[in-house]
Amino acid sequence: MKHELLCQPAATAIRFSLEQGDELTCEVGAMIAMTKGITVETTSKSRGGSGGIMKGLKRMFSGENFFLNHFTAQQPNQSLIIGPTMLGDCIHHSLSGGSMIVQGSSWVASDSGIQIDTTWQGFSSAFFSGESMFWVKCSGAGNLFLSSYGAIYSVDVDGEYTVDSGHIVAFEDTLQFRIGKAGKSLIGSFLGGEGLVCKFSGRGKLYCQTHNPPSLGKLLGPKLKPR
Repeated sequence: MKHELLCQPAATAIRFSLEQGDELTCEVGAMIAMTKGITVETTSKSRGGSGGIMKGLKRMFSGENFFLNHFTAQQPNQSLIIGPTMLGDCIHHSLSGGSMIVQGSSWVASDSGIQIDTTWQGFSSAFFSGESMFWVKCSGAGNLFLSSYGAIYSVDVDGEYTVDSGHIVAFEDTLQFRIGKAGKSLIGSFLGGEGLVCKFSGRGKLYCQTHNPPSLGKLLGPKLKPR
């Protein structure tokens, strides 16, 4: 399976070149176009996985869909184009064991070697950071495709790294984060517009997005006419 990232970074889509037997699991509604030699199966579990209904319900808590779409190439030289819901970037991450913790709605696709599950990040972390209590957990070995609002940049954390809440896309499970104030003073942090931030520690890969969907909502909300 080969892939190509199109139209980066403002409105990225992903084009896959599939050979016969290649499989790809995608979020529901991600498909833009495909050739006729590809079949689609919609289920509530990962390809080859178990616990379909419970896995589907758990994914809904993390902001993903109950169902997954599994695309399989039945003929050689097939093409599939997919895109995320949000206007922004996509990246490819090669997972070789371990797990990647992904914010809800940032998982786009993965191959059959990766299991999609949900993990609990804790009530206090979710409440104070503005993030969800449940995140998508991608485990195994294979190709993983993530999306963002705005562009994505990666950081190889070795020690500590601070990210403003709402800008996290994904991070390796070798990293931990806690909630803290941006500056020395809590009042000063809020007056400066930063408030509480996520402070990562450990060693591993971290992906961040340049824009923040909640901030866009706060900006547009007062300007929208009530229904």
